[in-house]
Order: sequence, then C-alpha cells, then structure tokens
Amino acid sequence: MIELSFLDAPGLAAGFIAETRPRAHGAGIDPYEYDRVTAAVDSLLHWPDACRTAALAHRARAERAAARGRRRTAGQHHRLAARWFHLAALLPDPDRERAAAVAAEADRSMGDSLALLEPRARRISGEDYAGWLRLPTEQAGQEGAGVPLVVLVPGMDSAKEEFHRPADALLDRGLAVLAVDGPGQGVLAAGPALGPDHRHALGRALDHTLDHTLDRALDHTSDGARVDPDRIAVIGLSLGGHLAADFAAHDPRVRAAALVSGPYRLDWDALVPFVTATLTRRCGDEAAARAFTARVDLAALAPRLRHLPLLLVEGGRDRIPGVTNADALTADLPHAELLHVPHGNHLLGNALPDWLPDTADWLADTLATTGPRA
Repeated sequence: MIELSFLDAPGLAAGFIAETRPRAHGAGIDPYEYDRVTAAVDSLLHWPDACRTAALAHRARAERAAARGRRRTAGQHHRLAARWFHLAALLPDPDRERAAAVAAEADRSMGDSLALLEPRARRISGEDYAGWLRLPTEQAGQEGAGVPLVVLVPGMDSAKEEFHRPADALLDRGLAVLAVDGPGQGVLAAGPALGPDHRHALGRALDHTLDHTLDRALDHTSDGARVDPDRIAVIGLSLGGHLAADFAAHDPRVRAAALVSGPYRLDWDALVPFVTATLTRRCGDEAAARAFTARVDLAALAPRLRHLPLLLVEGGRDRIPGVTNADALTADLPHAELLHVPHGNHLLGNALPDWLPDTADWLADTLATTGPRA
C-alpha cells in the first residue's frame, strides 16, 4: 500500500497548487478559474473533489448548451470538463480502480467534445493503449501522400487528455495527432503497469492508426485524411520524453522526436515522495517502480538516436532532478537541437510562446523534408 500521509503535510497543498498552476494553464485551464477552484483546498486530500466538482459544473453547462443546439459551446465545456477530470487524477491514489474511474470521466468528456467539435476524430484503443486520433482540417505536404502524424506521449501522472495546446498547435500546421495512454496511464491506470514494454504498446497504437486511416481511405470515408506511414514523429512530455525516446529508438517508422522536459536520468533516492508514490502506483509496486526508474537513461538510448532528428526542449527553472540538460547532451547526442528557455519551468507551462510555436514548426518542417531512416 502506498503511504499518502505526506499529502496532508502543512504547506504542501499551497506549494502543489502554485507549482501546478502553470501546468493547468498549459493544459488550457483559465488561470482565474484555477485560482477560484483551488482557493479552498487546504489539504491535497481535498484536491480531487475540488477538481471533480469543477469538471461536473462544465459537464452540466455543456449539456445545457447542447439542449439549446449550441454545439460549439457544448463542445468547449466538455473539453474543459475533460481537463478538470484529468487534474483530479494527478495525485498518487493507491486505489488503481478509482484512479482509472476518474480518468474514464476525462475520456468520456473528451469524446463528447470531439464528437461535437471534431467529428472526424477517432478513438484508437486496444488492450494496452487508448488514444485520440485527431485530424487536421487542411492537409499538409505532398498532394495525395497523406498527412504527417505526430504521436503525443504523456508522462508519469499525465494522460491523453492533458496536452491540448501542443496537439492544437500541430493540428493548425496540418499534422495529425495521436495522443496515447499507454500502460499505467489514464484510462489504463487499473490495467497493465507502466514499464519497459510501453514502447510496444505505442507501436500497436501506431499499427492500429495506420490500418484505420488506410481502411477509411480505401472505402472513401476519410475525406482524404490518410496518415502517411513515411512521415511519423513523436513528442514526449516530462517522463513521456523518455517513453517517446525509447519508442523512437526502437521503431524505425519514427522519423523525428521532440522531447519536452524529458528526464536524462532518474535517481530514485533523489526523487520527492510525491514522485516516488506516483511511480509506485503507475508501475504496480515499489520494486517495479525502482527497476523502471533505473532504466530511465537517455545515454543508453543515444546510439539508437544519433541518426534521428531530435529536438530537446528544457526550462531553466525546471526543478525536477534528472531532467535533460545541455551538458549531458553535448557528449551523448551532439546532433540534437536544444531549445532552452531560461525562465521556463517543468513542462514550460509558464512560457508557452517561447517554445510551443517553434517546436510545432520544427516537427512540421522536419516531417515535410524527412526521408528514409538510416
């Protein structure tokens, strides 16, 4: 059983709320609403209920708007509900079934939103993956060649419903986006555990996506939105940076990778209790979490990444121990491009204009010129 008594420690709630504010903003939550919702949270034990209450309020507003025929308003409120349900699931709840149930609410609200706002979006799911495939309104690149695809990989306490802004930036540039929950993440919190097989789950999700869009193209139901199997990239955020790098290192279909606030190495003993508790839940138990943490090592993947276009985005105020840093990259990945934002925090939610447009452009430009992988 995970010990969560530290969640009620004096001052912890205020610190967590302040640290999470930029992340919530980066996920599309209005900062003033965030302040209102979290104002009464004096213990992190009250955090899930406060976030869930906000989510239910948006769901109710969505249903009222839908009843009046206001599809766009309804879709926007369903999307806000998905974001708040996701925030409700951030804490390392030892009850995996309960954590998965909250994530399922986020999944449901996101599905309701996409049905109204992006009817061409599709759910891609299997035993150890669940994703949202979103398609651009305009096709990028060569006529008839299909659209490039970016696989979006969330991190330790994240899920496919969080990173709306990166997904929207990529869609605006004519790229398709597949945001994926893998083992131990989101709706799979009660299922397979986070571990070394995550890259295989991502590979199966990609297989499903390519088969799905090809089938739709063949029966003329895709409006030309076939994914180009030769133009696939991955973007990983936080621990998702390691998961994305591992996927890119082992799957030759991946032609480029962007890692945002990704760990270079992790040292279990240097991690704070919140992180070790979350990893323990996501990995299944402490022994598995320690073993997984010991395998997080970008240097070990470097030989497989040296011929792959690679962008590393880091914030100068990132306080997570072990995240990617320029000194380590110089030796292990000298070809990688580094986008360093001095004032950026972890995930750079406080500096979106300083990295997100450039990162989306980099992915779009790289996929526009990609050739066969060496």
